[in-house]
Amino acid sequence: MSKEIVNRIANNQNLITVDLEDYYPEGKRMVLDIKDWLYEGLILREKEFRTQVKDHDWSQYKDGYVALTCTTDAIIPGWAYLLLTTMLHPYAKNTVVGTLETLETILYQGVIEALDSTVYQDKALIIKGCSNKPVPENAYIALIQKLQPVAKSVMYGEACSAVPLYKRK
Repeated sequence: MSKEIVNRIANNQNLITVDLEDYYPEGKRMVLDIKDWLYEGLILREKEFRTQVKDHDWSQYKDGYVALTCTTDAIIPGWAYLLLTTMLHPYAKNTVVGTLETLETILYQGVIEALDSTVYQDKALIIKGCSNKPVPENAYIALIQKLQPVAKSVMYGEACSAVPLYKRK
């Protein structure tokens, strides 16, 4: 007589998997590198820069997320990124200065801040670690900081092989 194998982890009603991929903000990610708008790739000349800004097709950023950067060692005055942001404002969903990873981190910070943590009160949680979408490491850090105060326990990985991280005493 064989016993039926029961997956107690999958059937545990108090165990909740939190997958950051489920909260991925949809939309194109774009990098606007201003190095080509600089004199010899290094010097920002205000008049020429403003001409580039004026002549640029800003509509290509519609409903997207934009990372502003300069990939040369130029020193960019703060107002330059502010000016670019004013032009992107009617089109882009969000604009940051930095890399695509910086952009993803900031997007996820907003998502996690808005997350209702009360639904995780006194629950055992698994933070799913693998995803097909770009979830930055800092998003996981922000998530555990948000959930640890309310969760009974927090693990990382998959239900079959989760690594324990925290258990309330």
